Amino acid sequence: MIQLKNHGKKSCSALLETFRRSGKKPLQVEKLVFDKVNMRDVYNIAAPFIDEGEYVLPGRVEHRDSEQSEVHFFVQRGGKWVPRDNAPVFALQDPFYTKIRGELIFGGVETFPHPEKPGMLGWRTVFYKGPNIARLEKFFAGPDLMKDLRFVELADGTIGIFTRPQGGKGGRGKIGYTTADSLKEITHKLIADAPLLELFVDDEWGGSNEIHLLANGLLGVLGHIAQFDEEGNRHYYPMVFALNPANRSYSDMEIIAERANFVQGPAKRVDLVDVVFSGGLIRHQDGTADLYAGISDAEAQKIRIVDPFLAYERSYVKV
Repeated sequence: MIQLKNHGKKSCSALLETFRRSGKKPLQVEKLVFDKVNMRDVYNIAAPFIDEGEYVLPGRVEHRDSEQSEVHFFVQRGGKWVPRDNAPVFALQDPFYTKIRGELIFGGVETFPHPEKPGMLGWRTVFYKGPNIARLEKFFAGPDLMKDLRFVELADGTIGIFTRPQGGKGGRGKIGYTTADSLKEITHKLIADAPLLELFVDDEWGGSNEIHLLANGLLGVLGHIAQFDEEGNRHYYPMVFALNPANRSYSDMEIIAERANFVQGPAKRVDLVDVVFSGGLIRHQDGTADLYAGISDAEAQKIRIVDPFLAYERSYVKV
């Protein structure tokens, strides 16, 4: 039985110092170019996946001065990403996807008027499923005021559930983990009762963005860790860790990139300049991986890095 070791909570600053000392740099950097979006920004993308024989890329689309967003599915044409003809458009933020029992599971963040704060928005994570993009149907809505809710099919066919409560036990946002026998068994109570992972110091926050089932049965978690500085600016960093679903042990977090690793560009607001929001990771057989990310809440980029999950597959025998 693999027992992953966690050495306790570490702050953004400590993790960032470790990353910078490692000397790791991206092997390639690319700003993604989008067209036919009516002068709107595209950011907080997911990684591309194959649908009906071609790669599609889900992306958050909105005006620079607004948070009323749509999720479009893009295809590449002549070096640019353009909305796919006749593809559905969802009134969501921050898209993601996975495959469970052969079906496409797609989701994002749905906003609504905040129940207690006039003029503010609330949010929930919603899920759709279907054989392909064209036939997606809504099947689950997570608890109100919870983003970064993620499902993954485990090696034994059961479902791993990563949660992110805020307020109460969740503070500014912490990651929890639990399991269900099937998608039908997932309830708000099960999500609320998920034990938290001791990853974040109290004044910082983070969440899971994409979960990878590794070759040895471990779960490779791509997520983000974030903090405020003294001026109220936000700082978001892509991070990874591994979790063993057999005994719920988990590794330390590791930052895998920072804003300086990407091409310079605009920001939605001055407090969002240093924001990298993990969208998805495409792993390659040569030991590299492409990290797709939203940058400064204004654009989308990808970098090629050393596959951050290889170490977990090489260091541990199969579960």
